[in-house]
Amino acid sequence: MAQQAKPLPTTAIAEHLQDLVLQCDDVQELLNELAAFSAARLSTRGEVLCGVTLLRHRKATTVANSDVRVLPLDEMQYGFGDGPCMTAIRESATIHVPNLHDESRWPGYTATAWGHGIGSILSVPLPLEGEANAALNIYSTRTHAFSGEDIETAEIYAGQASKALRLAVRVAQLTDDKKNLVAAMESRTAIDVAIGAIMAQNRCSQESAFRILKIASSTRNVKLRDVATSIVASVSKDPDIFTHFDN
Repeated sequence: MAQQAKPLPTTAIAEHLQDLVLQCDDVQELLNELAAFSAARLSTRGEVLCGVTLLRHRKATTVANSDVRVLPLDEMQYGFGDGPCMTAIRESATIHVPNLHDESRWPGYTATAWGHGIGSILSVPLPLEGEANAALNIYSTRTHAFSGEDIETAEIYAGQASKALRLAVRVAQLTDDKKNLVAAMESRTAIDVAIGAIMAQNRCSQESAFRILKIASSTRNVKLRDVATSIVASVSKDPDIFTHFDN
């Protein structure tokens, strides 16, 4: 029998999740690592499968999983339109199903999941910001797989995980903003250099040079920054050769 992972102290969980935020290149990678880490940390009574469900604009999607077996289990729940995960997100409360065979809520889903070999489910909300909400879905093939201590640990863990996820989203937004700013600055620089080249070649004003550049962009059906970049490239290759434009 494989040795089960020992529970980590809350501070250690928080530190590990913060490390994931720093180490992962994007939010998708973080989510996958989060699902895998969740499964490893919460597998105290046998193997568990973990998935992260995102609910946005009333549409539920599995955005990460620790095992491909999670996907059909989640998809079945979305198909029925309700279940432990959906209820956890909607009510912002932990939903525990100790024995699917005896569960009277969501009879269609629980019967189908039981038929797929699932004995118990634990769904814990992951509070986010804005219009989206999420939940951590934990599946076990065993009935009564989650003790009171396991549930408490999962809730503490989910609280830390939601903080890490919100931080990752903010970092991703800042990174995108920075990339967009750099791209805008590079584009502006190329346009300014191109205007200078046109002014030198045609001995015209800055306004006239910009108009020539816009005409070239429109005539060629090419973005202004791309036309400017081609001009800068030609100038950088040979300062004595400028691209000619006719008014």
